[in-house]
Amino acid sequence: MSDRLTMALPKGRLLKKVQDHFGRYGIIFPDEDDRKLVIEDTSGRFTFFLVKNSDLPVYVSHGIAGLGICGEDVLTESQTDLLKLAPLPFGSTRMCLAARKDTPPPAGSGPLTIATKFPHFTRTYYHKLGVAVQVIKLAGSVELAPVLGLAPYIVDLVETGSTLKANNLYVVQELARIRVYLVANPAYYKLHYKEIEEFLEMLDIETTEPSP
Repeated sequence: MSDRLTMALPKGRLLKKVQDHFGRYGIIFPDEDDRKLVIEDTSGRFTFFLVKNSDLPVYVSHGIAGLGICGEDVLTESQTDLLKLAPLPFGSTRMCLAARKDTPPPAGSGPLTIATKFPHFTRTYYHKLGVAVQVIKLAGSVELAPVLGLAPYIVDLVETGSTLKANNLYVVQELARIRVYLVANPAYYKLHYKEIEEFLEMLDIETTEPSP
């Protein structure tokens, strides 16, 4: 690859998985001050921008970073026109409806009151089912909503379920499997097609036609 590729990576739980996976293919992150937000891999082939997960699609859609790695949940909420190049073999999780253990599963066509950090996903999901929903948007700790009576149900990402159990909640229903994707700015993809395809081949990733 002759040109250095720019890529936005999410700070937090996903970053270590990205570093471990890339490291298997010789893309090594330098052992530097972990407060640095712009870094290059040791080969100089990549420049990485470490950004807040929810901000990642913004940086890619504006062309600040040509590529990015983020979950489908973030893409759905951002409603940006990015290309999904390929799913990655790590970081997948579940989007679930959850409630207190003494709350029965919802029945009929609603209306449901749901607290969530993912209002667009939630509205879209239940709209397709013909179920009326009142969505209460929260920024964090959605598990508190049913505990304190703000809403009987929540929609949230669930990995182990330990936080739900600790708050006397249970998974009512798995709504979707959320995968992690390599995404691209459409214009950047056209301009750097050759380098990006070489990168995908290096990672041994099978791609389909890029989709928005």
